[in-house]
Amino acid sequence: MNKNFDKSFGFAIHDVARLLRLAFDRQAAGTGLTRAQWSVLAYLHRSNGVQQKTLATLMDITPITLARHLDRLEADGWIERRDDPEDRRAKRVFLNPSSEPMFAMMSELGQNVRLQAMQGVSAADEECFMQVLLRVRSNLCVATRGQEAQSNCDVDE
Repeated sequence: MNKNFDKSFGFAIHDVARLLRLAFDRQAAGTGLTRAQWSVLAYLHRSNGVQQKTLATLMDITPITLARHLDRLEADGWIERRDDPEDRRAKRVFLNPSSEPMFAMMSELGQNVRLQAMQGVSAADEECFMQVLLRVRSNLCVATRGQEAQSNCDVDE
């Protein structure tokens, strides 16, 4: 096996993301929400009242896939879709107040996963890691801007 492959930037990022998802899924088992549904709630917590189409773009998923997640979340009482007063063809998506305790619990689970992942890493190294990761994200957002990449590029510079 090529040892350099394991140290490849892209492979490492992909593998860490995969393992984070796996760890989160294990922590969240039994909560009644899938990771995909939790992701919708997290994006809405950040951008409550966003148009459904915009939310799909932010999440880099198809509008149909998002609609399925929203159907389930709405049926469970976590979110509400309302007509957009500025565009009668569009819907806006809002968190219901009942979602707040679930969001808090899922945030705590996410924090637990982060603590597991960063075990043995100093606070200074973690801060440096985050600065580098945010810079890489910013660089890639600039590189893909104007193309059809639908990444979430609202980064803090």
